[in-house]
Amino acid sequence: MDGDMTRREYVSILGGTVGSAALGVPLAADIAPAAAGADAVPLTVHINGSEQRLAIDPRMTLLDLLRERLDLTGTKKGCDHGQCGACTVLVNGRRINSCLSLAVCHDGDQVTSIEGLAQGGELQAIQAAFIEHDGFQCGYCTPGQICSAVALLAEVRHGDASFVTPGLQRLRPVELTDDEIRERMSGNICRCGAYPGIVAAVQTAARESGSATRTKGKPR
Repeated sequence: MDGDMTRREYVSILGGTVGSAALGVPLAADIAPAAAGADAVPLTVHINGSEQRLAIDPRMTLLDLLRERLDLTGTKKGCDHGQCGACTVLVNGRRINSCLSLAVCHDGDQVTSIEGLAQGGELQAIQAAFIEHDGFQCGYCTPGQICSAVALLAEVRHGDASFVTPGLQRLRPVELTDDEIRERMSGNICRCGAYPGIVAAVQTAARESGSATRTKGKPR
């Protein structure tokens, strides 16, 4: 111990350092390089049809890129641990939890957030169906729910099976029952409990978009 430092000062500094590490709070020394841009890496990504050329901190998640760098705040940060689905977006047509994915992993990818679904001011069928069936209350989870539902309808059109699909066979078309919808949307939590409206909205959008609803199909 430095002779000029008292025991009380030493313990105070040590306790603050350990406490910050335990709470996951970055120390000033950890964040200084990123703030100065020393660690920035180039990224080219297509967001809602628009090419974005950026220099970003390699530790930045896709969620933070959307919200903090591009001001696309429709995508919500809920649990930030991949458990609630509020941050769901589409990457190359497939749904992911953007809070769990580093932005640098998506160089060259096509990313669609809730802001990119409506075309020319006209809502997608699933967006209109959510309004029609009151598929939301507070609305915080709704962007993720809708993005997940868009992917769900695409998966059904492709004949992708879920855990509850009979025989776990890849069928075309898949019978889009309420149980199928609940299973396929199970990664998106609605704390308000608007699940009946969400299921009804997906059913309506499936009919309007021509997604499979027949009861039988031939295995591929």
